[in-house]
Amino acid sequence: MSLEKVFHLKENHTDVKTEVLAGVTTFMTMAYILAVNPSILSAAGMDSGAVFTATAVSALLGTLCMALMANYPFVLAPGMGLNAYFAYTVVLQMGYSWEMALTAVFAEGIIFIILSLTNVRERIFNAIPMNLKHSVSAGIGIYIAFIGMQNAKIVVDSTTLVSFYSFKASVQNGTFSTEGITVLLALIGILISAILLVKQVKGNILWGILITWILGIICQLTGIYQVNPDAGAYSLLPDFSNGIAIPSMAPTFMKLDFSKVFSLDFFAIVFAFLFVDLFDTLGTLIGVASKADMLDKEGRLPKIRGALLSDALATTAGAVFGTSTVTTFVESASGVAEGGRTGLTATVAGILFGLSLFLSPIFLAIPSFATAPALIVVGFLMISSMLKVDFDDFTEAIPAYIGVIAMPFMYSISEGIAMGIISYVVINVVCGRAKEKKISPLLYVLAVLFVLKYIML
Repeated sequence: MSLEKVFHLKENHTDVKTEVLAGVTTFMTMAYILAVNPSILSAAGMDSGAVFTATAVSALLGTLCMALMANYPFVLAPGMGLNAYFAYTVVLQMGYSWEMALTAVFAEGIIFIILSLTNVRERIFNAIPMNLKHSVSAGIGIYIAFIGMQNAKIVVDSTTLVSFYSFKASVQNGTFSTEGITVLLALIGILISAILLVKQVKGNILWGILITWILGIICQLTGIYQVNPDAGAYSLLPDFSNGIAIPSMAPTFMKLDFSKVFSLDFFAIVFAFLFVDLFDTLGTLIGVASKADMLDKEGRLPKIRGALLSDALATTAGAVFGTSTVTTFVESASGVAEGGRTGLTATVAGILFGLSLFLSPIFLAIPSFATAPALIVVGFLMISSMLKVDFDDFTEAIPAYIGVIAMPFMYSISEGIAMGIISYVVINVVCGRAKEKKISPLLYVLAVLFVLKYIML
C-alpha cells in the first residue's frame, strides 16, 4: 500500500519529502521530553531509565494512533506541566505514592476515551467561537516563544518576575563559559533561523536547530564552552560510552494502585489531570490546526474524533507503561510550519521516538539552547493568526486579546482558553450581543465551570 493511499498527500497539497522533513523537525523540537520527563518523574521516586523507555514508547504509540486514526501531523508525548503536577504536587506535596498518581492518570485516560466516543470533547471544540480559535493559535505562539526563551535562559527570574539574562554578571561570577555562552548561542540561533526563514530555505527550522547545536559543539571543542554537570553544563557531544541498551520498563510497568480510588482526594486529582489535559489538548488542536488551515468554514476540525481518541488511548497506555499524561504537543507547530499536513509527518516523528530508544545518546545531547530558536521562530509564525481576528468588533477582539495574553502570563494554554471563554460570554451578555452571536449553550456551561474552578480549586 502506497504512502499516497494511506495519507492522501496530493489531496493535502504536500509530498513525501516535505512530510519527512516536517516529522524530523517536530521530533527535534520535542526530543527534550526524553531527557526532561525522566528527570521530573524520578523526583517522585520513579526509575529514570524505565520512565525514559515509557516516554519513548508512549510517544510512539500515541503518535502512530494520531497518524492512522486522524491523518493529522500532530505528535503526542508525556506533557510538560502535567508531569510536574504529577511529581511535585500529587506525590511530593500531597504525599501520594507514584503508583497512586499513575492510577489517577489511568482513570483520566479511561474517562477521556468515553468522552471522545460520546462526542463531548468534539462539541466543546465546536462550541468555541472562530475568533477565539484564531486567538488560541496566536496565544500559543507567544507561549511557546516564552518557553523557548526560558529554556535558553534568555529570560530569567528577577525582582520584576522576568528580565533579560545578564552577560556582565556571568563574566563577573565566572559562569559565562558554562551558561552565558549558551545564551549567546541561542540568540545567534534565532538570527540564523530567521535569516533561513526569510531566504525560504527548505527545512529552515531544522537547519536552525542543527547549526546552533554544531556551533555549540565547536565552542566545547575549543574550550569556549566548558562542561560542568554541577552547574548544569553538560557535554554537547553524544555519549556512547555505555553502548546501546534500552532501559527496562519493568520498574514502572503496570504498577497501578487502586486502593484509594473511591477517596475524595483521588477524584480531585483525577479532575485536575482531566481539566488541564482536556483544554491543553483542545487548545493545541485549535491552534496548530488553525495555523495549518485545517479548520472548515465553521471552525470545525473534520477528523477531530480520531485525534481526541488517539490522545485518550495514549494517556491510558502511558499510565500502564509508567509515565504521566500523554498529550498532543504544541511543538507539532514546528512541523506544520515546515509544511507538514498529514499523518506521515506524525509517523516520521513517531518512528524517531522509537529509534531514540536505541540512539538515546544522540537525542539526549541536543541542548535546549539549540531547540529554543525553533520555538521562538514558530511562535512568530503562529502569532500571525491574530490577523484573522475581527478587530472591528470589540466583543470579539477583547476576549481574543485576553485569551492571548493569559497563556504566556499564566503559563498555561488551558488558562488562556478559560479566560477567553469567560470574557467572551460576560462581555457579549452584558452588551446585549449574545442572541445575535448565537452563543452555544455549551459555552455558557463552560464559562460557569471555569468560574467555579477558580473559586473552588
